[in-house]
Amino acid sequence: MPRLPPIVYTFLLLIWNTSSFSLAPLSPRMRRQSLAASSAVEFTKYHGLGNDFILVDNRDNSEPIMSPEQAAKMCDRNFGVGGDGVIFAMSSDEGDYAMRIYNSDGTEPEMCGNGIRCLARFLVELEGSAGSSEKSYSISTGAGMIKPLIRSDGLVTVDMGFPILNGPDVPTTLAPTKDLDGGAIKAVVDAPINVDGTDWAVTCVSMGNPHAIVFVDDIASLDLVKVGPPFEVHSAFPAKINTEFVEVASPTHLKMKVWERGAGPTLACGTGACALTVAAILAGKTAERKCTVTLPGGDLEIEWRESDGRLFMTGPAESVFGGAYTP
Repeated sequence: MPRLPPIVYTFLLLIWNTSSFSLAPLSPRMRRQSLAASSAVEFTKYHGLGNDFILVDNRDNSEPIMSPEQAAKMCDRNFGVGGDGVIFAMSSDEGDYAMRIYNSDGTEPEMCGNGIRCLARFLVELEGSAGSSEKSYSISTGAGMIKPLIRSDGLVTVDMGFPILNGPDVPTTLAPTKDLDGGAIKAVVDAPINVDGTDWAVTCVSMGNPHAIVFVDDIASLDLVKVGPPFEVHSAFPAKINTEFVEVASPTHLKMKVWERGAGPTLACGTGACALTVAAILAGKTAERKCTVTLPGGDLEIEWRESDGRLFMTGPAESVFGGAYTP
């Protein structure tokens, strides 16, 4: 599609207003007073390596201002705004802010790694502090307190906390295969599982949300749409599961495809990139604590620090457009 001259683009923005949503300038603070008197929900669309989210300023309400069903309709790529989820920026008594998120199917996950990078950038815009050298937040999530840092180069580094490795806490009903921490942790590492008639080996890790990691020889040949859905609903995962299929390209380079619980195939998954790095180390696929994880949408840098066991994720988050949506 040819690029429109600026004057034409401006004219279209002024006159185009469908029954579902209208385009608007990028700032999430614009038109706040006029929208307050209507039922329209102001939003800004962001993406982290193609994993895209609709960000909503929800600081004046204790619960999300949209229902899960409305969020699912908003995420529809043909009849709504389109996105992998809707993220609500909430006020918090525990941290600077709180994060709530509805997946594109209306379910609510505990947290989202790519989403929290997008939320950090959104908060900077809400506060009007964009352009400062660095900015950090403490954000309360269903997976605990998460601390993103917006760096001077524009990337966002997130302290993701500690991985949960005890099998029943992931949760999974698969029998533990490896003792950690003197036997205090019963981990599921390279455990056998039959999914839809095919035998696999999985390593289970939680980043506050559950992940099953499967190592494969050739990620390009994997039929994700075929193998992903039966993993998600397998009886061994009582809370359902996010599944990462991983090829070890080198000790410091891991390639993945992901089937996300409640969203299906996505271009990136930040918690999944963290979980698979931990899994690669536990399963003996690499001894490196710093890895580049290549996702369909691009690269994330993951570090599992040996000094204190915390995980750090670094990657981009970019604004796409803003507007107002009528549920």
